[in-house]
Amino acid sequence: MRFIALIPARFASTRFPGKPLAMLGGKSVIQRVYEQVSRVVDETYVATDDKRIYDAVEAFGGKVVMTRSDHKSGTDRIEEAAEKIGGDFDVVVNVQGDEPFIQASQIETVCHCFDDPTTQIATLGKPFGNDMDTIGNPNSPKIVVDKKGFALYFSRSIIPFVRGVDSEEWPSAYPFLKHLGLYAYRREVLREVTQLPQGVLEKAESLEQLRWLENGYKIRVGLTDIETVGIDTPADLERAEKFLILNS
Repeated sequence: MRFIALIPARFASTRFPGKPLAMLGGKSVIQRVYEQVSRVVDETYVATDDKRIYDAVEAFGGKVVMTRSDHKSGTDRIEEAAEKIGGDFDVVVNVQGDEPFIQASQIETVCHCFDDPTTQIATLGKPFGNDMDTIGNPNSPKIVVDKKGFALYFSRSIIPFVRGVDSEEWPSAYPFLKHLGLYAYRREVLREVTQLPQGVLEKAESLEQLRWLENGYKIRVGLTDIETVGIDTPADLERAEKFLILNS
């Protein structure tokens, strides 16, 4: 199978403008993401709507494609990028541009989901462990999967509700699963899902993947035990700097 990895990157961000070009250990965030991904997927591109990011990627020797500025989601951006790049790719991997510590094993896990020909979309989940405060964080979406490893639902709320058990004991009563925002799509499926209108579930939870479930698409969930450090705010960047020093 032929894979292509696309990394959507915008300069505009409410919480952290210019985040892709922020420096982390002497390299920009987007360069660190690109280098991690390109070690696994030969055909790796950044998809951006900003010339500053475009120029920065070219400067460090990366592949980059310019896209429109009016996309409402990273998925829409990578669909345009995939069309522009062309090529006979079977699967498109969508890696968030703010995950400089994404690991090769995580990308490989998502790619191997397509060893099963019934997989349309794949993503990644990680066991939460026993920290109830982390499980309850609405910024850490939860996944419930079926016995075959396909997602039944994603939610910002704690799902499932463990009836008859004190909430502090829920982590030992059920293996809560955290969603990590790494996706991969069969090429034709990516075309299809970007044509779908928003559904009521997506609007309610503000989770784009619910649009796909609501329309009957199957999302296989690969598992990882690795916790990455995403960057949403300047404070996250400081945390990432410390993480980099501890793991260098």
